[in-house]
Amino acid sequence: MSKVAIVTDSNSGITQAEGERLGIHVMPMPFYINEEMLFEEIDLSQEQFYGRLKEGAQIKTSMPTVGSVTDTWNSLLKKYDEIVHIPMSSGLSSSCETALMLAQDFDGKVQVVDNQRISVTQRQSVLDAKQLADEGKTAAQIRDVLMEEKFLSSIYIMVDTLTYLKKGGRITPAAAALGTLLKLKPVLQIQGEKLDAFAKARTLKQAKTIMTEAVKKDFAERFHDASGKNMHLEIAYTYDLAAAEQFKDEVQAVFPEHEIVINPLSLSVSCHIGPGALALACSHRLGAPV
Repeated sequence: MSKVAIVTDSNSGITQAEGERLGIHVMPMPFYINEEMLFEEIDLSQEQFYGRLKEGAQIKTSMPTVGSVTDTWNSLLKKYDEIVHIPMSSGLSSSCETALMLAQDFDGKVQVVDNQRISVTQRQSVLDAKQLADEGKTAAQIRDVLMEEKFLSSIYIMVDTLTYLKKGGRITPAAAALGTLLKLKPVLQIQGEKLDAFAKARTLKQAKTIMTEAVKKDFAERFHDASGKNMHLEIAYTYDLAAAEQFKDEVQAVFPEHEIVINPLSLSVSCHIGPGALALACSHRLGAPV
């Protein structure tokens, strides 16, 4: 039986400690804060990140260097026969494209999965890959399963402030000013390759309802599973855990049969949307009918 290593990046939300406990190898994503390079979960914690963000520091996302990726793979291949590498969506970063290119020099021993996910849905892909590896599947078989599931997930994100979308050039200053004046709370969507606008809410309560109704609609229309029995349900947040726990109680009332997992949103997403965001996500259960 082939011994398969599972590799992901910290955009999955899997911490270094959790990765070690689960037997998953997590590559820390680099950030430049005022031109200083820092690595998520190594020398940049969630608390430190939001502290610097609120101070108005210039924050830029980056991707692992070519050398760090190939060094990780070469090191793992001394102990494992094959590797499944699950980076963040290619629609949100070039790190996936780079990994696909680098894997061509590893004679099929490294399988890169571009299943268009990030944060809690990427995390679920990684957990699924580990389960499949433990069941004895080869790296190529794991990659094929995850690619078949690539569009069977959704994330809806309520943004508390328009400041960071304006900074990142995702909306114009005029639109940001108008949205702030009207106290709009945009709901964004990740369903496939990229972050897109989904709806506009006037209140937090309305935004939560929009996200919950969107997931209910996905269950019924996209996944043909109105009860959602074949779906995972997850909540993600930026900075405010108490708000996420309150949202969990509200979502649980709508989906009483579901186990709902809470995790922080990836810092690569957080730097574009800022603190106070809430997200509701769903992803298809491994092996369940579609």
